[in-house]
Amino acid sequence: MAGPLRFFMLKKVKRVLIGKPLKNTALKGEKMGILWGLPVLSSDAISSVAYAGQEMLIVLIPAVGLAAYMQMSVLSWSIIGLLTVLMLSYRQTIDSYPNGGGAFVVAKENLGEIPGMIAGAALAVGYILTVAVSVSSGVEQVTSAFRFLYPYKVVLAVALVLLLMIGNLRGVRESAKLFGVPAYAFVAGILALIIVGFVKLKAGYVPPEPNLEKPAQSITLLLMLRAFASGCTALTGVEAVSNAVPNFKAPSTKYAKMVLLLLCLIILVLFAGTSLIVNYYRVVPGEEGAMLVLLAEQVFGDGFMYYYITASTFVILILGANTAYSGFPLLIAVMANEKYAPKQLSMRGDRLSYTNGIISLSVISILLIVGFRANVTSLLGLYAIGVFISFTLSQSGMFMKWRRQKSEHWKLKAFINGFGALVTSIVVVIIAFAKFKQGSWVVIVLLPVLVYLIGKVHGHYVSVREQLKVEDSEYDGIEFEKLSYANRIIVPIENVNKASIRALRYANTICDDVVAFCVAINDESAREVREKYDKLGTDIPLVIKLSPYRRVIDPLLRFIESTEYDYESGDMITVLLSEFVVRKWWHRFLHNNTRAYIEKKLLKHKHIVVSVMPLQLKDDRFYLESLKNRKRKEV
Repeated sequence: MAGPLRFFMLKKVKRVLIGKPLKNTALKGEKMGILWGLPVLSSDAISSVAYAGQEMLIVLIPAVGLAAYMQMSVLSWSIIGLLTVLMLSYRQTIDSYPNGGGAFVVAKENLGEIPGMIAGAALAVGYILTVAVSVSSGVEQVTSAFRFLYPYKVVLAVALVLLLMIGNLRGVRESAKLFGVPAYAFVAGILALIIVGFVKLKAGYVPPEPNLEKPAQSITLLLMLRAFASGCTALTGVEAVSNAVPNFKAPSTKYAKMVLLLLCLIILVLFAGTSLIVNYYRVVPGEEGAMLVLLAEQVFGDGFMYYYITASTFVILILGANTAYSGFPLLIAVMANEKYAPKQLSMRGDRLSYTNGIISLSVISILLIVGFRANVTSLLGLYAIGVFISFTLSQSGMFMKWRRQKSEHWKLKAFINGFGALVTSIVVVIIAFAKFKQGSWVVIVLLPVLVYLIGKVHGHYVSVREQLKVEDSEYDGIEFEKLSYANRIIVPIENVNKASIRALRYANTICDDVVAFCVAINDESAREVREKYDKLGTDIPLVIKLSPYRRVIDPLLRFIESTEYDYESGDMITVLLSEFVVRKWWHRFLHNNTRAYIEKKLLKHKHIVVSVMPLQLKDDRFYLESLKNRKRKEV
């Protein structure tokens, strides 16, 4: 009794936290417009206003003292110029690649497989660090205002990641409304800070001079490059809109381009405004508090608006991570559909969100937060380089696309993307050099390892697909011999391949009452299975059931107990499951392992016998070599 009760309680808790399952037909209603798409996909870029300028001052003030504030303004305008280039470049990406995937798809299609894998890995690392940096920075802001919370900052950060995970598991539409309002509240608060700050100066207010030590050095190119590298974190999140175009309502490209434009205008106003006002108020971020909190204290005192700025900054920094929750699951789903990531990451959950991608992002981000003790400066050393590598590969891919296609106005388009690629590649070098000791070397070393692993995953999937594929020439030679046994067999099939055909042939030898059963999630996949099955020329009937909730067991049990199957009490039914057996232990994690789940559920029913028909696959390495040799001979 304890087992069913525990299962029931877990199911109830899941429903309360995540909500009821949604049908496939509800996917259209989960799309975003401009109103909610802007805060969800721009929260990362908007939130960087809270720490990008601060990180530049942390680099400059100890070195050059009061001169740091003027230099920060100069660097801020350079970053805004780079933002404009990226905005123009990614508008073209949105038009050309409306199905999402961003840098991964662009680089793979136009530069080749390896650049595509590098772009995908770099972008994935960027999204993971977005969560870790945004949440850690948000906790830093609130603990600077409420010092008694400082010892618990790691615990707070982990708890906030878990809350973000639950919010996003509820689906795109609900998470957009849940996380959208605070983004607008932050924008309004910072605009008020900038306006009131300048009005107060105009009225004669003289800010106190900071107590700074004598400059330790003169302004050097290396120092400016280090500060610029820290400030470039303001540009992270710009690519998220191009990655998430499928999440917009139709016309998705129009909405996505409008959101990208509004995002850049907001960053221009907020980032430029805070960079100018800090020139006059000259706050010193550090142990005494974060830059925006210190500015709010001088401009508003300790009244309502001070706490409003503190609270809204904290919330937007936490929600800045939500951009990653919109981008990472979609990116990794696109990579999984292309066989460059485990296929489980391409599957939608109960609320039509990419559940496995959301959970994976949360777990890895929590490990980083714990490992770096939620220290923003330490995490920023790893942060921007991955994003800018993806920027460079994306723009280079678009440049090659225009040169190859030579469509209308291709020279102008190629110039925009080519200039974007040149500028972002220079920034990659700057960040790698300036932030090498602070941790950028970790990403530089990690990316080749990730690319190697992605390549191994892809090679395995290619090997499995080729071994299971039934060539057109093979259909005519397939025979189904019958032997008469008093038995009833159902063969669940996901698709027509060598494993499922082997199971059907075996079932036909031991029983004359065989039914092939397929659960399809939509009409298109059902039609594809039907067309392939008809080529077999067998008299074994195929039953296809649509499952709008993406269930497998329930439709099968309903079919067994329905009048359609003519099941009578006391009948014994054999469910014959086909399974291909992989060669290496880690290959098992790259497949759904649906067979084990179905077997576990069906074995609870006394009148159902479960049998497994295995198909042993060959080793990937030797098979891929033979595949290459075969292709060379064909060429």
